[in-house]
Amino acid sequence: MNLLYANDRPGEYPASYYAATAAPLARFAPLRGETTADICIIGAGYTGLSAALHLAQAGRRVVVVEAHRVGFGASGRNGGQVGSGMRLDQDDMERIAGRDAARQYWAFGEEAKALVRDLIREHAMPCTFHPGVAHACWQEREVRATHAYAEKLARDYGYTQLEPLDRAGIRDLIGSDAYKGGEIDWGAGHVHPLNYAIGLAQAATAAGAVIHECSPVHHIQHGAKAVVQTDKGRVVADQVILACNGYIGGLEPKVAAKVMPINNFILATAPLEDPAAILSKPVAVADTKFVVNYWRLSEDNRLLFGGGESYGWKFPDLVKTVMKPMLEVYPQLRGIKVDYAWGGTLAITMNRLPCFTRPNPNVWSASGYSGHGVALATLAGKMMAEAVAGQTGRFDVMAALPQPRFPGGVALRWPLLVAAMTWFSLRDRLGI
Repeated sequence: MNLLYANDRPGEYPASYYAATAAPLARFAPLRGETTADICIIGAGYTGLSAALHLAQAGRRVVVVEAHRVGFGASGRNGGQVGSGMRLDQDDMERIAGRDAARQYWAFGEEAKALVRDLIREHAMPCTFHPGVAHACWQEREVRATHAYAEKLARDYGYTQLEPLDRAGIRDLIGSDAYKGGEIDWGAGHVHPLNYAIGLAQAATAAGAVIHECSPVHHIQHGAKAVVQTDKGRVVADQVILACNGYIGGLEPKVAAKVMPINNFILATAPLEDPAAILSKPVAVADTKFVVNYWRLSEDNRLLFGGGESYGWKFPDLVKTVMKPMLEVYPQLRGIKVDYAWGGTLAITMNRLPCFTRPNPNVWSASGYSGHGVALATLAGKMMAEAVAGQTGRFDVMAALPQPRFPGGVALRWPLLVAAMTWFSLRDRLGI
């Protein structure tokens, strides 16, 4: 089974709230016959579109090939949160990379958020950057750790955008008694994810990039010039950027060994009668469960709530899967009408840090953002554009992050992942 088609119709967005409210975008023609490019980019999500935009602005001939539609994958289905830093906190980054390198990775995270805001503004994209992401803690010890971490970031990194919240503060913000406290990161934010992807595509094509949708890549013939073969055409290119994330499949085994696809799910309720009772401020929220719950209000006052994961090919019952964690947070919403429910495939790595690598001398790859990809994938595209132009320094810093392979190889990594995730999900339920 091909994951590209396991849960979706060819060339169609899922029946999501995002697709229903997407900005108009004419379809890009599939690739037919042979074409040439300085750089061929495989995948039209945030990574590929950001790379295409920055390369086209630099005057390079860029061809993007996408199996479905622009923003079809995780880029058009996610929770829209533009988070701070890397996927891990700075204590972990200091332990993994050392203090000096950890500061550089933090700076990359700050640059990534600013890049998203700047691109939206500079290109008049059809979306708005809304400031504020709250973190809600289930346990008192998590509250203490969260507040201590805010102090560390202010002291050691000069980051003063975190507003600590006690139990009353988090209750006032999210209208739920489920949490013991938390914080709001006012330097983070949230966007309409599909419209952001569409905005990147519009900006890239305006700069001269060529995009071909409905053009799945079957294989790459490597050499001094790479040949990227699709269903009905091929691209002969000096260099290739892999921007496939969870859909890399067998296209590049060296990447697939370190990047694992998993599924996550979101529902959108009918418009709420009293949205301020659910969120008193227009921020997004994520909690401290291992399988994270995350939510925000749409611009038409629906609750967009994400929760639950699966690790097989096919999606489960979407409404049932997400309704359970949603009602744990908001039991008062029992019986509310659900207008949209959708799933998506993202990619994780063993250590939850992004995987930057060069599987061949003229092939570049970045993926595995582990749920932190709106900002990081945008910056990754820019970094790969720099590297293709010969400025490899920042790409190399990201590639220096350790990236272990998943144990068990291709045959056993799925059951081992399921076993591990099931254990951590049990810990969530037990409150450990």
